[in-house]
Amino acid sequence: MKKITLVLFIVFSQTIFSATKITETEKLVATCKVWGFLKYYHPEVAGGKTNWDNQLLEKLPKIEKAQTKEEFSLILENWIDDLGPIKEIAPIAVPKDVKFFDKNFDLNWINSNKLFSKKLSKKLKFIEENRFQGEQFYVDGKEHVENVYLINERYENPNFSDKNSKLRMIFMYWNLVEYFFPYKYLMSEKWDVALQETLPEVIKSTNGEDFYMAMKKMASKIDDTHTEFFIYPNASSPRRIRRYFPADGKIIDEKIVVTEILGDSVAQANDIKVGDVITKINDKSIKQIISENRDLICASNDAAYLDKLVKEVLISHTDNVRVEFLKNGKYETKDMIWLDYHESHRNEFKKGAQKVKQKFKLLDNNIGYVDMGIIKSKNVPAMIEALKSTKAIVFDMRNYPRETWEEISKFLNAKEKGFAIYTRPDYTYPGRFVWDGETKSGSENKENYKGKVIVLLNEKSVSQSEWTAMCFQTAGNTTIIGSQTAGADGNVSQFDFDGFHTLFSGIGVYYPDGRETQRIGIVPDIEVKPTIKGIQEGKDEVLDRALAFIETGK
Repeated sequence: MKKITLVLFIVFSQTIFSATKITETEKLVATCKVWGFLKYYHPEVAGGKTNWDNQLLEKLPKIEKAQTKEEFSLILENWIDDLGPIKEIAPIAVPKDVKFFDKNFDLNWINSNKLFSKKLSKKLKFIEENRFQGEQFYVDGKEHVENVYLINERYENPNFSDKNSKLRMIFMYWNLVEYFFPYKYLMSEKWDVALQETLPEVIKSTNGEDFYMAMKKMASKIDDTHTEFFIYPNASSPRRIRRYFPADGKIIDEKIVVTEILGDSVAQANDIKVGDVITKINDKSIKQIISENRDLICASNDAAYLDKLVKEVLISHTDNVRVEFLKNGKYETKDMIWLDYHESHRNEFKKGAQKVKQKFKLLDNNIGYVDMGIIKSKNVPAMIEALKSTKAIVFDMRNYPRETWEEISKFLNAKEKGFAIYTRPDYTYPGRFVWDGETKSGSENKENYKGKVIVLLNEKSVSQSEWTAMCFQTAGNTTIIGSQTAGADGNVSQFDFDGFHTLFSGIGVYYPDGRETQRIGIVPDIEVKPTIKGIQEGKDEVLDRALAFIETGK
């Protein structure tokens, strides 16, 4: 009796297992991955011989009806067969001088996906081994130092009442990141999970605003400070008014501290001064605002997130804004009228902002100072002449430099040194990257600068700032002072669609020994962060610490 019961149990279990229905999200995730894989790997598709978007729209209704993994796999198998035979060319020769970077590369899902039949997995593996080797039809990198750009894509808005039209857009975007974003392996959340979480929201959306908000949340999971997601206004989400607080600020201790007045007369009318502390906007605490926006803003690290967030917080989509200040230990609420950009930033309101900044200058105690955000290549010879005899030069890079790294590094370095190496997409094996190239700084120069080199950095130091700091570090007598940088290095790839514009870091940037800068940023030798008290007292605490280090060596 026991044997009969056991046999019946096994048969029953197998029947239940084989008949188990698969969920819509499971099917769509798998379809997205197969569609993207074939887009960049199958000779008929990657070479542009078939309308791949239309084929997706034709197959999605059939996929929706599939109830079991057997039915689902068969649809995909037939789809592949319909594309025609693939010429067997394996093994594909790899040049001896190519060194692969494989941290992003993972096609294990071809064999491990529980929805795939063995036959389907075998077909996909054959395609990988005999993949397209010509010029990709949908992506290009030749004219952009190999970081990816789109070509021959359909850029129009999806039909927001058509589920499959919306799926086409998310499939395209997800696979673009999957195969060509160099730092995918550094995301906090796996990109597969981001797809699983976003698909239901995209399907549920009924208008452009909801659809693109779901896409924006997905983009925020890239964890790349370069990444933005701008939604263009349309009939379903018209352009909203933009009103600006008349000052800039910085988030410190979950409060916004005013750091610069942008509209003098507006600020005076509301008694707003540098050092003022904002604790609430429209009755929401800054702490609450920080928490609520984390899935809407893409940043490599928390320092960059807070810097991006403050720009959003100081913009309103209504004229009237309720702001709570903390002054002299007391809370004070003001109902303010914020103005639009053209009014609040007009020159008559910006007397304080019109002060001419010096590109370089000599500070007390024979210390040089260079503002890397405004000095240009044509100014470098004069800077060198004025500061070559100083005991130290402070290069303030809490800004975005103007490509002066080469001229300045020749002044700082005694000899040529490599400071950055790169990973670039391999368009013959999408998803894989290759180590390619090294950039060197300096040149043979016995008359190089002998004093201390100080570089000031903070969260506003992004991309070229970080790359230039890497360059200046090769001088050998360089000290980095400040706080965590934005952690986004590498040329930017931009993608412009009818409904949105987005971008991400396009190539990987590393120190010559392979150390990462993405998300980490340039690590300071001496960490210093501005304080509320210091800003209120008009101090530049980062610069002050640099000057102290120059004098004391510690």
